[in-house]
Amino acid sequence: MPDKNKTIIAVNNLRKEFSGVAAVDGVSFNVYEGEICGLLGPNGAGKTTTIQMILDLITPTSGEIQVFGLPMKRHREEILGKMNFSSPYVSLPGNLKVSENLKTFARLYGVKDVNGKIAELVDFFEIRELLPKMTSSLSTGQLTRLNLTKALLNDPKLLLLDEPTSSLDPDIADRTRKMLLKIRAERGVTMLYTSHNMAEVEEICDRVIFINHGEVKDEGTAEALIKKYGKEDLNDVFLHIARQNN
Repeated sequence: MPDKNKTIIAVNNLRKEFSGVAAVDGVSFNVYEGEICGLLGPNGAGKTTTIQMILDLITPTSGEIQVFGLPMKRHREEILGKMNFSSPYVSLPGNLKVSENLKTFARLYGVKDVNGKIAELVDFFEIRELLPKMTSSLSTGQLTRLNLTKALLNDPKLLLLDEPTSSLDPDIADRTRKMLLKIRAERGVTMLYTSHNMAEVEEICDRVIFINHGEVKDEGTAEALIKKYGKEDLNDVFLHIARQNN
């Protein structure tokens, strides 16, 4: 369960401009150890840009990011060694076998027992039979499990998940959510989670942060926000916040 005495991600007054236009405009929030925190908002709200800045893929115009209590600017290598990222929109090389992709990334992450770690994770995600297959031949659900396997190779303390169940059928999506909850329970991994499926978010997230137009609009547990806005469910809360000032 989340430990609010231990902050894993601290984002303070984060701003990112592209050609003078703010995609992220003064965003501040914390994510706590062991928490699955939803980062929610409509398309173009600033979610992906925020995640890319936390991953240090793009440089903020201003503001500060601390991960594991360390400033990203000065401790990039140490921080990135303890975190990982999974997204169905990031493709692994299709011309490699699944086993080749996993071995390549394991070496890039500096995994000591490459074969042992891969064996552990492919059994966890039930994809051992995929190892000899070409990555380009995998289904969407298989690719999702492969991406999650790749993301756990370095035993991350922090996992950033960008719509991990997007385009999955209900069965595979349900299996994926259960896998993520199992990872949190067994490994204590903290997760920052984006999704447009509000029923899924209610199921898996301890707390959610809504952003729109590059700004944080509200945050809290799903239950508290549903009560605050007098709505039936989190989907109605999403629609209410997304349509404000539009």
